[in-house]
Amino acid sequence: MADPNTSGSRRAEALPAEDDGRIEQLLVTGLDHYFAGEFDAAINLWTRVLFLDRTHDRARAYLDRARSAQAEQQRISEALVHEGLAAFDRGEVVRARALLSDALDQGASHEVALGVIGRIDRLDLGQRTAAPAPSVSRERARTKAVAGDSPNEDQRRGNLALRWATAAGVVIVAAVSFVVVAPNGLSDWFPVQATAELPVSATVTPAPLPVPSPTESYVTQGRTLFANGKLRDALRALDRVPLGDSLRPEADRLRGEIQRELLAVASAEMSPPAALLSSPPPRE
Repeated sequence: MADPNTSGSRRAEALPAEDDGRIEQLLVTGLDHYFAGEFDAAINLWTRVLFLDRTHDRARAYLDRARSAQAEQQRISEALVHEGLAAFDRGEVVRARALLSDALDQGASHEVALGVIGRIDRLDLGQRTAAPAPSVSRERARTKAVAGDSPNEDQRRGNLALRWATAAGVVIVAAVSFVVVAPNGLSDWFPVQATAELPVSATVTPAPLPVPSPTESYVTQGRTLFANGKLRDALRALDRVPLGDSLRPEADRLRGEIQRELLAVASAEMSPPAALLSSPPPRE
């Protein structure tokens, strides 16, 4: 019969390893949301890391950068709303609509932006209703005068370029802010312990947070799956490491360990129980 104290101590020793695996998974998933511009989802995941480990330095640093990027996004959206209102006051209806639509995409207040867009829509509807139908000759002359010219298409392209430039600016600001405050270098992306304490100095700036390469993510994912007992999933993750990469030897070593573990499991399943081997043959 197993000692209950011994089994309890084994469960207590297994909990930290499970927590470490869960923390790494939450950190990686949060990074995916962060670089996609989904700051709320990233903040929620990294807050869960602090529930598991209140002293986790990386989670705190990630949270600070996500909140800063979220505040920057809010500032940009408010600036777009302000510019849109100013354009509407000047009578630039098309530009005002484009700016307010971009502000809504950046998370601006729907009450203000949608209210002004509704006024623009009603104004356009009133102008179309009040405009008299042009005569056939006047319409034909106007068609000849503007043949080959497409101002609406140019405005549409300009609005699309403005939206892309705004979205790219937000992503670049978020990425640069994230890299500047990273506590570790690129070669130490997923340490087992928390980041080492740096000597307190007024002139020393913190090292940038590491930005993992796809190959490092594959190796880390394979190591995490192997630690959680998902051997075949770990092998599939390691197969994505390209040949000739600097991390390929490490991936091959980890693959060898996983294959040895699979062979051990297969041998244990195929071997007959020890009790059957040790029991004497039945007497006639």
